[in-house]
Amino acid sequence: MTRWLILVVASLLGGCGYNQLQSLDEQVKASWSEVINQYQRRADLIPNLVNTVKGYAQQEKDVLIGVTEARAKATSIQVKPEDVDDPAKVQQFMQAQRDVGGALSRLLVVAENYPQLKSDQNFRELQAQLEGTENRIAVARQRFIKSTQEFNTSVRQFPTNLTAMMFGFKPKPQFTVEDEKAIAKPPTVDFSNKK
Repeated sequence: MTRWLILVVASLLGGCGYNQLQSLDEQVKASWSEVINQYQRRADLIPNLVNTVKGYAQQEKDVLIGVTEARAKATSIQVKPEDVDDPAKVQQFMQAQRDVGGALSRLLVVAENYPQLKSDQNFRELQAQLEGTENRIAVARQRFIKSTQEFNTSVRQFPTNLTAMMFGFKPKPQFTVEDEKAIAKPPTVDFSNKK
């Protein structure tokens, strides 16, 4: 009788979705780790890029300092895979990464004003690595979004939603866009100031 009861309980637990939720939760954490890994790769490239630009554009100190400070702030904010359930921590991390992206954009605009810098082999290689890293970040974020979607769907679907409630699994926060209304608005194009 005891064996029979153990088999029945085991078969019920196997079909309750607990193992699936565990697997999906680990997938979300792994994909978040990859996002962090790619942002760290970008952070590691920044000092070399700043030093290369510094040699050519010493008078652009404010931009160089801005990039260095944004990197320092971004690397000081740590969001471990187990912290991915905390929307505030994820938002703080993403804001710091947006700041780094903005600072890097300003740095690359400065570089456009220095033809010798643009032709420097080190700068071109670093710029190519940075572009590749930005693509890797986009892919890692996409994977995180997909794994989070799969987890959240499983947490909400019957019958795994019952198991999720029983074991305290809650939907995980997704990446969000800071101002969705602003990006949904088409850009204004005005050629009236054309010279």
